[in-house]
Amino acid sequence: MTESFRRSGEYPQGDDHGSAYPQQQSHPSSSPVNPEWPPPPAYHPAPPLHVEPGTTVWPGSGHGGAGNGGDGHGAGPYAGQPDGSDATGSTAAFAAPPAPPQGPAPTRQRRAKGPFALLAAVAIVAAAIGGGTAYGIQELTGNDTVASSSTSTSVVPTSQKGTVSGVAKAVSPSIVEISATSNAGSSTGSGVIITTGGEIITNNHVVSGASAIKVRLNNGKSYTASVVGTDSKKDLALIKLENAPSGLKTATLGDSAGVQVGDQVVAIGSPEGLTGTVTSGIVSALDRDVTVSTDESQGQQQQQGGGSGSEQWPFEFGGRQFNGDTGSSTTTYKALQTDASLNPGNSGGALIDMNGNIVGINSAMYSAASDSSSSSSSAGSVGLGFAIPINTVKSDLASLRAGGSDS
Repeated sequence: MTESFRRSGEYPQGDDHGSAYPQQQSHPSSSPVNPEWPPPPAYHPAPPLHVEPGTTVWPGSGHGGAGNGGDGHGAGPYAGQPDGSDATGSTAAFAAPPAPPQGPAPTRQRRAKGPFALLAAVAIVAAAIGGGTAYGIQELTGNDTVASSSTSTSVVPTSQKGTVSGVAKAVSPSIVEISATSNAGSSTGSGVIITTGGEIITNNHVVSGASAIKVRLNNGKSYTASVVGTDSKKDLALIKLENAPSGLKTATLGDSAGVQVGDQVVAIGSPEGLTGTVTSGIVSALDRDVTVSTDESQGQQQQQGGGSGSEQWPFEFGGRQFNGDTGSSTTTYKALQTDASLNPGNSGGALIDMNGNIVGINSAMYSAASDSSSSSSSAGSVGLGFAIPINTVKSDLASLRAGGSDS
């Protein structure tokens, strides 16, 4: 801040405002106030102004400010105050005007920072989305890459979300019917397409010991398939279409760790050879200990008293045997229990959540018709089915692609 007081007569007097203070105009920075100088005039000078270092601002009068040639108009808060031309015989004080609002500079800073802050935020969000997108692209591209979701990703269109019909429409193209032929006969099961290259996950007992495998797609076309790998301890198998067509619809493997009792689920498979059958229910229980046979000869048993050719897979649960004798070679795994209607032929098919994600591979179901104490009139599902959690499937894929634990 620079503050100046001048004695009367120190500078030339006159009506020319432009030349009354040439020295002051040419030298804006004046000397500091001398405490021995005469006192200021009767009127109160304008308060000093904090301005840029080395700059002195002179207030103008009601007729114009100095340096404007006396032709200027009122100078805002200083209108009517005497300027240098009125200082005759008395000391005129000139002080810098009040400081102008300091808002603009911070505003400019905020405006300058605003776009950068916005861009930074957008960049962070884009990076997060980009990472998720990259993951999605990585999961969905490549013939042998499985589409997998660790969250509740919705495969079902928004307009049909949460409906059985929406789930069926979205997932049915990914479910196939499997016909396996062996020396023991033939059987029918189901499978789930997991890659565009034609990889299909199913139960081991559906294809174990098979000499020939035929796969019928949802569109009715059939293709030959071969076994890639089997894991009898988990009752899983991976087969692959030979000369797989383009445009195969792959399923999205969900996260079975997030499944809760009471969740609604949909089952799709080929019970009794009826391709693409859809049933629905809920998850009845978690982590059920289901025991199945690891003996290949058990995998091709014919349905008792029927000619449909659907497999009838024996299993043990709660200390009881169902659907026949499991034999001496068995294995036990943790399963999801569901009351969705499952029948012979559903094995290897999908158990699906209401977002269209596969949460389990149907593997065992109890039918009263298999109980010797039951009559044929009670044949059919009794709402007691089991599925292998999809997280178990995902953890076993690498082993299955390498031939499986049975190789």
